[in-house]
Amino acid sequence: MYPNLYYAFQDLFGLDIPVLKLLQTFGFFVAIAFLAAAYVLTSELKRREKLGWLKGVPETIVIGKPVNMTEVLVQGLLGFVVGYKILGLIIDKAEAVADPQSYILSLKGNLLGGIILGGLFGYLKYSSAKKQELPKTKEETIMIMPHQRVPDFTVMAAVAGLLGAKIFHNLENWGEFVQDPIGALLSFSGLTFYGGLILAAIVIIRYAVKKGINVWQLIDSSAPALMLAYGVGRMGCHFSGDGDWGIYNSAYVTDAAGKIHAADPSKFQEVVKASEQFFIRQYSSLEHIPHAPFTKPGGLSFLPDWFFAYGYPHNVINEGVQMAGCTGKYCSVLPVAVYPTALYEIIVCLLLFVALWALRKKITVPGVIFGVYLIMNGLERFFIEKIRVNTKYNIFGFHPTQAEIISSLMIIGGAALIWYCRKINKAAKPAI
Repeated sequence: MYPNLYYAFQDLFGLDIPVLKLLQTFGFFVAIAFLAAAYVLTSELKRREKLGWLKGVPETIVIGKPVNMTEVLVQGLLGFVVGYKILGLIIDKAEAVADPQSYILSLKGNLLGGIILGGLFGYLKYSSAKKQELPKTKEETIMIMPHQRVPDFTVMAAVAGLLGAKIFHNLENWGEFVQDPIGALLSFSGLTFYGGLILAAIVIIRYAVKKGINVWQLIDSSAPALMLAYGVGRMGCHFSGDGDWGIYNSAYVTDAAGKIHAADPSKFQEVVKASEQFFIRQYSSLEHIPHAPFTKPGGLSFLPDWFFAYGYPHNVINEGVQMAGCTGKYCSVLPVAVYPTALYEIIVCLLLFVALWALRKKITVPGVIFGVYLIMNGLERFFIEKIRVNTKYNIFGFHPTQAEIISSLMIIGGAALIWYCRKINKAAKPAI
């Protein structure tokens, strides 16, 4: 596993670049997911604009406004924070590289660096605004097309999405949150996709209504982008080993070096007993540890063993037992291999993205493509939950996970949305 890009470059290219420890693998893939989704969304919005399904909205702007000192101060403050941390990272390189996350979130830094970069950012903002200032302001009306709003959508999705994902994760793991609320809120791991999707959708739809954008066309345009973003985001979960994995595959075990080996499922309890402290810490007892044996079928012999079971050595959350001969921060491996569910979701969601991308030109009833997305995503997540590790709720004798509840609602909601959109579209067309 690659908790940060330093480990990736060292393993893949044999390069030792300590500064890459500052770039978390999970964060890197989340950023790529947002960029990929923005590109796909922009392309689809442009296509619908050419077809006349989406229209531009006139907007009045004021040109030549005097310098806004509040904006200058905000830009200067941003520069101060960046400079404070950057020069601090350079000067305190050894401490920062050892634990970059703790250093970035701490109050440590360099005051001189903050003052220099803060002053530079503030001056550049002031200079730029001063050049655009006119003796007398004037108003102009320009046409803003929906695809030009994608940067706004992206920022909103990033802020609201990450906030919603963090809130839903902590609600799902309330016990862990209560034990360490500050650590849970500031941790770079621990995100629930559905929480981010729900909150981001609310914020963006409100913004679209305010800006006069056709919501039905917007959500249809976003469906392929959302599926792609989910698949790419899951790459961050898998390659960093952020704990978003499945239950134990008791047909495999891992050794102290992180290698997986086939084992007799009947010996699962012996393996558990050998790592008793780890399992008691995770489950409080050794009686109800979720596991299911599955050995690689002969017909799939071309696939590697880690496709069915993986120990996630060097995982970013340091879960597991100590790896032999390993020193440093990320030296844990799971004693029993688990199903790499994030890997399965990557494959399935990328295929579903291709399917949605192909369907987008064939289905023209507004809202239906998004309904198809809800059903696809709901089904994928509902079935993957059967072998994932998640908190279960007790509802009238049923024990669903949070994701199973939401994914079930998505499937029902998607089907209802398709029915409703087809109904109103048919009613809107006069009978011949």
